[in-house]
Amino acid sequence: MINLIRTDATHPAFIQLVKQLDAYLAEIDGEEHAFYAQFNNAVKFNHVVIATENNIAVACGGMKNFDESSMEIKRMFTAPEKRGTGLAGKILQELETWAKEIQMKRCVLETGKRQPDAIHLYLKSGYSQVPNFGQYAGIENSVCFEKIL
Repeated sequence: MINLIRTDATHPAFIQLVKQLDAYLAEIDGEEHAFYAQFNNAVKFNHVVIATENNIAVACGGMKNFDESSMEIKRMFTAPEKRGTGLAGKILQELETWAKEIQMKRCVLETGKRQPDAIHLYLKSGYSQVPNFGQYAGIENSVCFEKIL
């Protein structure tokens, strides 16, 4: 049975999943990894969702304030053996619900072109591609999305 836990970035299961995520991203991003890593400091996240199955953490995602009415989705990860099971969609939906509960009007996010499964998830979940924002402007590998809540 899958359980979703709302927590923050200090949760040990989130920290462990993010280590796995960082190792995965270092592999696929190659030399560009250092650029992206500087923007992924999870310590500032007050809104984290962890999916557990039989008390084992198998997926996560977080969000942080982007502006006064928007949250930025960050650190989405599903353990390799659990990919394709719908966990990422459940995490994303829970983050969006949480964002609405705290009166946010939109979610934004960035992912890489080398992550077609992530791009598919966001499009399937109602996100629209937007021009690259902030530090991702002009970055060839980045793709930015938004969803009005």
